[in-house]
Amino acid sequence: MNYSYVATCLFGLESSLGAELDALGLKRTFTMDGRVYFEGDESACARANIGLRCAERVYLHLGSFRATTFTELFDGVMALPWESFIGSADAFPVKGHSIRSRLFSVPDCQKIIKKAVVKRLSEAYRKEWFEETGVRYQIEFFLFKDEAALMLDTTGTPLHKRGYRPASGAAPLRETLASGLVRETHLKPDILLWDPFCGSGTIAIEAAMQQLHIAPGLKRDFAGMQFPWLGEKLFSDEKQRCEAEIRREDPVEIWASDLDPSVLKLARENAKRAGVEKHIRFFEADARKLEKPDRKGTVLCNPPYGERLMDQKSAEELYRDLSFSLGRFAPWQVYILTSCENFEFFYRQKADRAKKVYNGMIPCHLFEFYKPKDNAKKAKPAQGRQG
Repeated sequence: MNYSYVATCLFGLESSLGAELDALGLKRTFTMDGRVYFEGDESACARANIGLRCAERVYLHLGSFRATTFTELFDGVMALPWESFIGSADAFPVKGHSIRSRLFSVPDCQKIIKKAVVKRLSEAYRKEWFEETGVRYQIEFFLFKDEAALMLDTTGTPLHKRGYRPASGAAPLRETLASGLVRETHLKPDILLWDPFCGSGTIAIEAAMQQLHIAPGLKRDFAGMQFPWLGEKLFSDEKQRCEAEIRREDPVEIWASDLDPSVLKLARENAKRAGVEKHIRFFEADARKLEKPDRKGTVLCNPPYGERLMDQKSAEELYRDLSFSLGRFAPWQVYILTSCENFEFFYRQKADRAKKVYNGMIPCHLFEFYKPKDNAKKAKPAQGRQG
């Protein structure tokens, strides 16, 4: 049987998520900010949860309908086949979001949706009281421009929590974003990737996992494993299939450096948990004084923003220093993620491409430099504060 699913992601990663779904052989049906809809059978749920690197969650999409009043919301929810998934003893809490919709009160929407589901299940199971002690089905609603989408969460703990990073540095980069950044570099086995601000090692670890074809969800569980209509075997079989595709002996090498020896220790431990420690060279180094290796390579990094690490002035001075340090790396490609709106001004170079993404709730840009600095146009001061 085919189902409709929704994979959510951080804003800016929709195209990467869509490409991943294509690679997994799953049929995309619709894309909007922060989510991609797709179709597939029961196995598609396990394949998406275990294999998607850029997704935050995978939902079973039960249906969508217009809802401008609470009556329309109640009736629309009531019409969905909840008894096909939720048992008479199961738990079914409700949560969700409302954006640019007339039904803007999330608590009120929660109450209406819960009431409608209870009524539908009461008629299906001929009972008035639900103890909700069985399997937990998290109901998620998303109201956008008066269009309501009702879903069941098949993921549980968010997908960015791979299981290899119980501890991290002071300002960790989300694993899903790191993976999306790595995809942007179009990394190849003969190209060295170097992160000179590695922190807890997330970029390097995600890059190694991609290169070695290690599925991100191999070492964790999912809510859907408890659903009778999916079951643990479905996920177990998919994990076995993914294990067989790992290329542990491929000649993958990644460099990860940082000034802080304590975070380097954490990074090594994280890489070991991820099973990629032998493919990453961790070492202490000052990003202001890097020497370019005599080989093909790419720099991908997430230097301090001046928001969660460093003060703004120190971050701007660091960007100026990086313009000299990384300027010597041509013809390497350089990718820098930052929330600084005037980064190009301080870096003294106009990016060849800038892509807007979000690190959690922080709006950022991935600045991409392909051309040698001497041949690039001098960056013009961006609008806004410049120090």
